[in-house]
Amino acid sequence: MADRRQVLRMGAVAAAAPALAGTVAAPAPALAHGAGRRKPEVFGHRGASGYRPEHTLASYELAARMGADYIEPDLVATKDHVLVCRHEPEIGGTTDVATREEFADRKKTVLLDGVSVTGWFTEDFTLAELKSLRAIERLPAVRQENTLYDGLFPVPTFAEVLELRAKLSKELGRDIGVIPETKHPTYFRRLGLELETPLVQTLRRYRLDKRGAKVWIQSFEAANLKVLNQQHRVQVNLVFLTSAAGSPFNDPKTYAQYLTPAGLKELSSYVDGIGPEKNQIIPRTADATLGTPTSLVKDAHAAGLKVIPYTFRAENQFLPAELRVGTDPNAYGKAIDEQITFLRTGIDGLFTDQPDIGVLSRALGSQ
Repeated sequence: MADRRQVLRMGAVAAAAPALAGTVAAPAPALAHGAGRRKPEVFGHRGASGYRPEHTLASYELAARMGADYIEPDLVATKDHVLVCRHEPEIGGTTDVATREEFADRKKTVLLDGVSVTGWFTEDFTLAELKSLRAIERLPAVRQENTLYDGLFPVPTFAEVLELRAKLSKELGRDIGVIPETKHPTYFRRLGLELETPLVQTLRRYRLDKRGAKVWIQSFEAANLKVLNQQHRVQVNLVFLTSAAGSPFNDPKTYAQYLTPAGLKELSSYVDGIGPEKNQIIPRTADATLGTPTSLVKDAHAAGLKVIPYTFRAENQFLPAELRVGTDPNAYGKAIDEQITFLRTGIDGLFTDQPDIGVLSRALGSQ
């Protein structure tokens, strides 16, 4: 584990990384189908969502400036079939729509992948209407500092994220990656607003659908990834997201079955990596401490797949019991120690709400 002197020494290095990036050569292109081994990469989960309201251009930009290798936009569709960045199609918890009287009659209840959800949904808003809304912090009780930015930032389109990526790549002197996630693709397909076509069209418009591009597409639905691979013939990397329990929506196969050696071998025919819940790498014991690592990393690598677990957060309530500091669930614990422990399992990257902590943990873990 990292001691205090290491943290102080390496903290300066990690903090300087974005500023120094312009003086070093661009990194090698991302490798497809798990080939090769390079240093683990840091994925800014919904941007730098530990410091700014998630899925805003401000959050994505901060993640890149903190040294994240990739920024992650979750994609949903508007009424006029434009891809915008929200964690879910329901936007009552991430925008100020609930305070807007002109949209009060849009509140409804839908069955979202078999679960009853009440709120306001992107498919009922045109892009122009969504652009009139402003983002708010999704976890205000946990991240009170983020509420300072409530009402400041609009909902970005996927195209705007790609434009930001290009701008920051040029300014920082390194290729900023993007890893969009298709959210509830079956739900949107049934509404006549399928996500795959506009996603692929947008990537191709920005000349990013090519081998070696620093782009992944991720989904919790295997069928969605098959469509992208087999029908759209995308050239970028694909990653199958998994949960510790349950199944992809409308899929008879469980996540556990997908992650057996045989299941991983089958996955490798159409995806390049997996994004498991972090407890699938190192499970928690009955007393909420870290247990013994599973064989998932080794098994996935044997199948030629990269492994990028989610989600690493600094607050006590998200950490294993032995790494919590004090009794405040929203105070920071020993997040660096947790990430170093996971990095030493051989994972290829990690999703984190605090990208600066991910960058520092990677630096310390390589010592």
